[in-house]
Amino acid sequence: MSTNAKIEEAKEKFGKLLEEQLKRVEQMNENKEAYDFDKLEKIIIGVAGGDGIGPAITAQGKRVMEFLLDEKLKSGKIEFKDIMDLTIEKRVEANKAIPDDVLEELKQCHVILKGPTTTPRKGDPWPNIESANVMMRKALDLFANVRPVRVPEKGIDWTFFRENTEGAYAIGSKGFAVDKDLNVDFTVVTQEGTERIIRAAFEYAKKNGKTRVTAVTKANIIKTTDGKFLEVFYKMAQDYPEIKVDDWYVDIMTAKLIDEKRRRDFQVVVLPNLYGDIITDEAAEFQGGVGTAGSSNIGNKYAMFEAIHGSAPRMVDDGRAQYADPCSVMRAVVLLLSHIGCQSEADKLEKALDICTLTERKIFTTGHSDGATNEELTNYIIETIKNI
Repeated sequence: MSTNAKIEEAKEKFGKLLEEQLKRVEQMNENKEAYDFDKLEKIIIGVAGGDGIGPAITAQGKRVMEFLLDEKLKSGKIEFKDIMDLTIEKRVEANKAIPDDVLEELKQCHVILKGPTTTPRKGDPWPNIESANVMMRKALDLFANVRPVRVPEKGIDWTFFRENTEGAYAIGSKGFAVDKDLNVDFTVVTQEGTERIIRAAFEYAKKNGKTRVTAVTKANIIKTTDGKFLEVFYKMAQDYPEIKVDDWYVDIMTAKLIDEKRRRDFQVVVLPNLYGDIITDEAAEFQGGVGTAGSSNIGNKYAMFEAIHGSAPRMVDDGRAQYADPCSVMRAVVLLLSHIGCQSEADKLEKALDICTLTERKIFTTGHSDGATNEELTNYIIETIKNI
């Protein structure tokens, strides 16, 4: 194929991507419906175990919710819906990131507790299907990935607002090879997408007595998209004069999080998608690693709560799924309970988790048979809740 023919083919592919993204912008501007959980007759909580260690640890998260929400379940105010087929096998069979029937099940829920799902990468035995997480965030328009990290003894109290539907992940599976020598991927930023994640960060700071919001970009190099993100950030900051603002480049931010003097200054941090993924995993290490951190994925209508680690298929292959640490899912349950208005239950679980994993810590998981199983650790957590 001639060079001109290759360029024309690339133009056609790029044009289709632009059409998709412009349509997405229209949908964002039209779909701003939101649930009021206080007015719902029944709140449906979907539980999607995912694959790998996901079903094992998510089952323990459901156990804790069943214990904490016992009265609301009996009264019919809350109902669980088990979603079984968000697995790599079913996704491959459908050749989709999320099979259509599974997506319809998810849309029947108000909130979702989701276990880890496998995302194929080059060299894996699976075909190149899109991440189920990325697909769910786009399909349900879960634009804000909120990840709290708190380690009081180190002066750490951070809340990260990671943009969830744009940036480098928006069309991460739709880059293409122009020829054998040139491969191209894309990053996407929209006005509405940027405004709503930054607004969410400022509103959270305002409602929770936070005095500082920090933006993280690489706007000195990625000038168009990161530059847009930073421009919107400083313009919106004018609506919140009582809140201090600053910004850092992502590379130096990774260093400042381990700077014992500087890191105490950070409170609320807002970031584009890729940087948020990297920074929040680093931040979770201070709390004990990604196995201890949960996250929420919030949209105007739907919300999904999950562990931030992967599906660990090797643990399943080795027969060790029962030893996987469920605490990341438990932290996600705290966020879910708070989101649906069950704050007292969320507070009890969060306190129990702190006791069981940080202060008292009578038993703990190691990922192997020399540690507790996730069922045993959950029993410990439930018994601790009873004494709070």
